[in-house]
Amino acid sequence: MNIDIIASTAPGHIVKKSELDDFCGKIAGVCYMSSSFRDLLDESPTKTQKRIDRTKNGKHHSVYEHGYISLYLENIPKLFAMVLNNEKVYVTSEKSARYTLMTPSPLEQQSYDKWKNIFLIEINKRYPNDNSFFNKTKREKLAQENARYLISAMTPTSMVYTTSYRQLNYLCQMIQNEIERPNGPYKLLKPHFAEFVDFVKTQGFYDPALADDGKNRHLSLVSSVIRNDYYGDVYCTSYDGSLAQLAQAQRHRTISYQVNLSELKGFYVPPILKNNPDLAREWLLDMYTLQHLLPQGSMFNITERGLLENFILKAKERLCSNAQLEIDNQTSTTLKKYLQGVNQDEYLYSQLEPYSHGSRCTFPDYICPQPCGFYEGVTGEREI
Repeated sequence: MNIDIIASTAPGHIVKKSELDDFCGKIAGVCYMSSSFRDLLDESPTKTQKRIDRTKNGKHHSVYEHGYISLYLENIPKLFAMVLNNEKVYVTSEKSARYTLMTPSPLEQQSYDKWKNIFLIEINKRYPNDNSFFNKTKREKLAQENARYLISAMTPTSMVYTTSYRQLNYLCQMIQNEIERPNGPYKLLKPHFAEFVDFVKTQGFYDPALADDGKNRHLSLVSSVIRNDYYGDVYCTSYDGSLAQLAQAQRHRTISYQVNLSELKGFYVPPILKNNPDLAREWLLDMYTLQHLLPQGSMFNITERGLLENFILKAKERLCSNAQLEIDNQTSTTLKKYLQGVNQDEYLYSQLEPYSHGSRCTFPDYICPQPCGFYEGVTGEREI
């Protein structure tokens, strides 16, 4: 076997559309070549161009996945980032509201600062003893993480988004379709959608023949379709969750997520507040004050669909003291429902049962690289 590197990412290099077309057009010849790829590299430009035209016009677009482009999107609304992160051909690295300070509106900032201090006080009350897990930095980050539920889903963030040449064009077409819909579910994002499409076109990456695949693709994040729960080799489950939790869940790209934004289901109340009715009431009042800004703690119905083995991989990531508490609890709830749904299937039940005894450090096939020593985190009973 011979292995050659025929392309790689060059930081700082802005590839031209013509280079992507030529490279992917040559790769398209692999399916029919009589000799080797090296001969395709030496073929005439005319022959390559004919193949480019033929594959684009014939909707044989998969070869255009071989070229990738990395975008840095600054001041992109969090909700727009979630739209992009719900499409499957991508890699994203996004500024985290869990670990960094964001810059919301003055009204949000006032509530954010107020609740960050309250959470810090409550964390110190509930977990008073310093240890390697609950050190000063960890407490501050947890307070910050919970306060961010008050921040709007339209708050600007920054991200590096890498996707294929083909997918970038598909995104442009799907986004353009939403811009043209008079009453679509993404109306808040239309100005930002227009900026995105205009940028891709201005940079020369847009190709009408590549953008239109003839399959009526559409953005996948928002849907009002009601589905029944099902648990087997594949599963489908629905639950009410916050936008902040959904953004975390989207990182599991082998699992499909959709949210129904047409009906607000309330606001997420962090568990550490629930034993204090006055604080819980005050939290909800502040949430309702910010309701018009669509805070990330807004709860909507979420549908999750995937394979059993990919759900287990999700559990190995999210059943952990270091995971966002809401998604930790939701993953645990789904696991219990999954076990109940397959309890008559001995094989499927046996696949899931070993993961039902606490956090991932209790799993038989997972070794924690940094044990937290946090008892309530290990048992899945933590409140923060």
